[in-house]
Amino acid sequence: MATAADATPPSYDRMKAVKEFDESKMGVKGLSDSGITSIPEFFIHPPHTLSDLKLTSKTARSLPVIDLADLESADRRRTIVDQVKEAAKTWGFFQVVNHGVPVSVLDETIRAVRAFHDQPRDVKAKYYKREEGRGVMYASNNDLYRAEAASWHDSLQAWMGPEPLPPEELPEACRWEVAAWDGHARGVAEKVMELLSEGLGLERGRFKELTFSESRAFVGHCYPYCPEPDRTVGITAHTDPGIVTVLLQNGIKGLQVKHDGEWVEVSPVHGGLIINVGDFLQIVSNGDYKSVQHRVVANSEKEPRISIVMFFNLSKWKGSGHYGPLPELLSPERPAIYRDFTAQEFFDNFYSKGLDSKSFIEKIEIQN
Repeated sequence: MATAADATPPSYDRMKAVKEFDESKMGVKGLSDSGITSIPEFFIHPPHTLSDLKLTSKTARSLPVIDLADLESADRRRTIVDQVKEAAKTWGFFQVVNHGVPVSVLDETIRAVRAFHDQPRDVKAKYYKREEGRGVMYASNNDLYRAEAASWHDSLQAWMGPEPLPPEELPEACRWEVAAWDGHARGVAEKVMELLSEGLGLERGRFKELTFSESRAFVGHCYPYCPEPDRTVGITAHTDPGIVTVLLQNGIKGLQVKHDGEWVEVSPVHGGLIINVGDFLQIVSNGDYKSVQHRVVANSEKEPRISIVMFFNLSKWKGSGHYGPLPELLSPERPAIYRDFTAQEFFDNFYSKGLDSKSFIEKIEIQN
């Protein structure tokens, strides 16, 4: 298979170049701001990835938009449960409006995360590290040393739960906005999880009881201007590993979702939030809800794309640390299509490689 490395001179030491970039702590924002006109070799993606970037849907398709107004009205709630269930089964993604968070809060959160990324390198550098899973971490590409090629984004990450993160550990530029966003995003996620639970025929509080919203990771991505957007990507195609993801973004396009074999461009709805199903939810729902591939193309606009993601997952595993499809969804007519797995298997799979799609689901699928 051809790779990006095939086009580079034999003398090129990719790992050395990656290490120098990482140790500079400048991130892709620093590269972009420096005025470069071509991207470093290790950002160039292989031909099979780049050719796929052109395969966006030619039909006018868009994510389902679900209005959460009057959620507590019995008739209205039944309609919304049906809409959420259908979107989670067929798209794995949907946008919600009238979700209860003021637009001013959304705008302020985006502004604060951009303010962090706009700071000089030496201010951001004290947060630059590679210790995934706890505290606060600023870095370019989580999987920089694991991926086939680097992608054109930087990220500020903070692990907000289940152990509360002291606000003073967050960068000053966005400290109170990120701390507040944790509460707002969790509120929306819990509303949506109730609807998803009801969609499976379970009690509305079942997902909360199972601690599905307690483990939370905040990620504030910055996709700065890329001088060669046709040679790299913003983030490679992947599925999210957890239960659900809540996404807030500014007005710059870039997110694409795979639907019916085609890549569909997502148009940001001002005031809306995007929800997507993660691999863990596909497993616990025994395949009723679908975790789908999504990606971000490299940003060709001068304005940076800001994307704020909250990943939700469970905090309490069963017994000695295992999980699988929820027993109450199984019957002789509907047997489990996934085997039980351990927490160790789940985390080892995520941290052992670059971002990918459903590799864990494929490992635990029961073959008939």
